Amino acid sequence: MEQLTLHGDGISATIVGQGAELVSLRDAEGTELLWQAGPEWRRHSPVLFPIVGRLKGDRLRHGGKAYPMTQHGFARDRRFAWAEQGPSSCTLVLSDDTETRTRYPFAFRLAVSYNLGARQLGVTFEVANTGDEMLPASIGAHPAFNWPLLPELPKEAYTLTFADDEPAPIRRLKDGLMLPTPQPTPIEGSTLALSERLFDDDAVILDRPASTGVRYAAGRGPAIEMSWQGFNELGIWSKPGGAPFLCIEPWHGVASPVDFDGEFADKPGLMLIPPGVKRKLSYRITVSRDP
Repeated sequence: MEQLTLHGDGISATIVGQGAELVSLRDAEGTELLWQAGPEWRRHSPVLFPIVGRLKGDRLRHGGKAYPMTQHGFARDRRFAWAEQGPSSCTLVLSDDTETRTRYPFAFRLAVSYNLGARQLGVTFEVANTGDEMLPASIGAHPAFNWPLLPELPKEAYTLTFADDEPAPIRRLKDGLMLPTPQPTPIEGSTLALSERLFDDDAVILDRPASTGVRYAAGRGPAIEMSWQGFNELGIWSKPGGAPFLCIEPWHGVASPVDFDGEFADKPGLMLIPPGVKRKLSYRITVSRDP
């Protein structure tokens, strides 16, 4: 089966087998909230695994060998198997095979589960080490929401409001790699005013966010709340130069520092999962509507 549409109370979601990707998210009024993979960016909500961001030279180093590994990893371009399907939930699975081991020489099982409740979509990532050596991995979510959510509103009407104040500096990228010097945060208290210029220097990265939740809204029309568990970082991104989407991305892991080209297992920010152990991370999208 290529795709499955789930239905909940006041929400529906469509998932495809390719990349286990969420490709549609609609509220009770039928409003599409998710970016529909237009020419500016041909994805909706890719799963980032086994890396988040880029590695230097797009190479993964392990045991004296170098393996090709493109930005955000290969899971988003692989077809997952449908493990469970129901009217309001499903699980898709990707396991290592001959092809993945040419790029990532580790045994793993990645399960992505979607579950709809009342106006909520829950997404769970479960990374299992099915091998006999330590599994170094990162994983991240990358949902892109329409920006603006209400077409007649300007982009600048929207803000991100964090659950807590976010005074810590942010991190920025150069050529997809992490710059060494933190930058002053554009977040004032708990509020980030959104504008296209915010992304002139690529993503805004919170590498130590105080919050585990954020609200994306304009005070009128659809509103989205995201909360997460198990993720250490948060990326906020739209395409530099302007595009009609906003990505809110809980991550466990970040791009390599510009000066890091060592063993993959030594890369900052990884999960190191012992043999036979599983790690679960999750995020939740709640949809509502402001007057």
